[in-house]
Amino acid sequence: MKVFCGRANPTTGSVEWLEEDEHYDYHQEIARSSYADMLHDKDRNVKYYQGIRAAVRRVKERGQPAIVLDIGTGTGLLSMMAVSAGADFCYAIEVFKPMADAAVKIVEKNGFSDKIKIINKHSTEVSVGPDGDMQCYANILVTELFDTELIGEGALPSYEHAHKNLVEENCEAVPHKATVYAQLVESRRMWSWNKLFPVHIQTDNAEKIIVAPSEMENCPGAPSVYDIQLNQMPWGDFTVLSNVLTMFSVDFSKQVNSSPTYHTMQFEPLVSGRAQVVLSWWDIDMDPDGKIKCSMAPYWVHSDPKNIQWRDHWMQCVYFLPNEEPVVQGESLYLTAHRDDYCVWYNLHKTRIEKSKSNFHGERPVCECQAHLLWNRPRFGELNDQNRTERYIQALKKVLKVDSICLCISDGSLLPILAHCVGAEQVFTVENLAVSHRLMKKILKANHLEDKISIIEKRPELLTSADLGDRKISVLLGEPFFTTSLLPWHSLYFWYARTAVTEHLTDSITVLPQAASLHMVVVEFKDLWRIRSPCGSCEGFDVHIMDDMIKHSLDFREAWEAEPHPLWEYSSRCLSEPQQVLTFDFQKPVPQQPLGAKGSITLQRPGRSHGVVLWMEYHLTAESWISTGLVQKPEAQGECLWNPHCKQAVYFLNSTLEAKTQDSPQTVTYALEFNPKVGDISMDFRLVS
Repeated sequence: MKVFCGRANPTTGSVEWLEEDEHYDYHQEIARSSYADMLHDKDRNVKYYQGIRAAVRRVKERGQPAIVLDIGTGTGLLSMMAVSAGADFCYAIEVFKPMADAAVKIVEKNGFSDKIKIINKHSTEVSVGPDGDMQCYANILVTELFDTELIGEGALPSYEHAHKNLVEENCEAVPHKATVYAQLVESRRMWSWNKLFPVHIQTDNAEKIIVAPSEMENCPGAPSVYDIQLNQMPWGDFTVLSNVLTMFSVDFSKQVNSSPTYHTMQFEPLVSGRAQVVLSWWDIDMDPDGKIKCSMAPYWVHSDPKNIQWRDHWMQCVYFLPNEEPVVQGESLYLTAHRDDYCVWYNLHKTRIEKSKSNFHGERPVCECQAHLLWNRPRFGELNDQNRTERYIQALKKVLKVDSICLCISDGSLLPILAHCVGAEQVFTVENLAVSHRLMKKILKANHLEDKISIIEKRPELLTSADLGDRKISVLLGEPFFTTSLLPWHSLYFWYARTAVTEHLTDSITVLPQAASLHMVVVEFKDLWRIRSPCGSCEGFDVHIMDDMIKHSLDFREAWEAEPHPLWEYSSRCLSEPQQVLTFDFQKPVPQQPLGAKGSITLQRPGRSHGVVLWMEYHLTAESWISTGLVQKPEAQGECLWNPHCKQAVYFLNSTLEAKTQDSPQTVTYALEFNPKVGDISMDFRLVS
């Protein structure tokens, strides 16, 4: 059966009604899941198996039958581990029906159907009793409900309910305990992901400085954690201000309380500096003695930094303090971790919070300045990149004249301010989103520019001559940046907007950027390939059914699509040289006919070809450009340096070849087509031996 789905097209800006298969959302969920990543996490799997064996042994030594409750069973892997370890019976709960159905098949395939019951419910809906989902209470609780923040997937409420309703008092739990750690650091790079720095503009007469509104300076920021691969953060990009602090622990073998609370640790700064960021991670003890430990610690505090298990389903956390605070070496300070049932946040104090203030939990950070609602963390970093800003300034100096009438089309861009400071006669900016309109008004007011730059809160196609004071636009500007863009070519919305405002442009219109080009390169990933790689067997259990399920969902559509990834966080090597494949001329309206490119790209370095990376480059002028992908040519061995402010598009190849020497080169053929009617790029890549 087919269903109609309404979706906003990020490239064309229009709402489209598409006919989709009724199982489309299901296939999306499976294709984008982290199941493959988790199954490839050898450290996680081994530690869970060890912990489960130990828990079953402890119960058996007490002369009791081992009854296991596995919440969020997924593939059924942990349940199969439990039965293999000697458990008498296992109740495995999985709320996602397609996954529960797959778990039934996997359990049957491995011969455990008589001892594992898959329950397709949320754990809070499960009943216990002769006529219930579970015949009796469990005495071993096994779960994997954690995310990078530990509690963000609702682990605490699930544990709380399970202890009250599904397991025996003082049951065994695997994992037994989780501990959250924090470290205070100073980092200009990470702080640039949270606050807008002063923007310096050098004009012919003087230097002008654009500042952020005071409420942005004092805003506590976005409520969500920023999870990244801290193991890719260079040591020189931050200064450690504290030792690693043990903030709090959760004992999963006892009743868990999900009510809001806080934990404070006293410490003395190791060096003087400016406290800006709290880095945080956790580890889990699989047994009561803490001998079986799975740690998310980053490389600089890891017990074995050369042999860290790569994983993408659990990373590390970056929390931003509400304001940066000066700290002095040796002076006592107090770091407080607040949490509710789903979130953690931090505050720094000079005095201890009195325990008598039993109702003090601190307010969860909520953005009050609008900026954190409009700009994500990489966007803050992009706006704070002074080198990037300088490129735009130099380009503006080349195209602007004293009588230039400018129109900017981007979301929350500083380009209109740059254009005014460089010397444009009049500047308009289209802010289609209410949040960007409000934010830009605040920025203009903070810099006394509210009378110099006109903000128009309209979609480009609704623009009228009256909105522009009956004047024609001589310079059209865009970064382009739009909050709806996920893939690099979604920012071609600028091209559609340019086409929509054609009647308001002079015949000799100058567009900046004047063009964009799509580039690609074939890469080998050190680890990222694991999220798409079939597992086959996991700790001796056959999970081919899961592999087939993921492949089927990928083949439904996603295997022929690219997906966004911030590649600065993932080590990779270029096996080919970068190649330009499509060009989009912004000086002209969007064409009626498709733009296509076919050809091949030769692999010039040895390695495994895991995928093709695509990105856009924006040609500001004939001499100046901005890359959203590679920021320099690959080094001799193919090492890549990716733009840290952008996500690149990765097309994972269905199979990989070991690239050989230049004596017997291998190639990747490509066929790409940009369809202007739908605003998307169809692509096909094939490895040729």
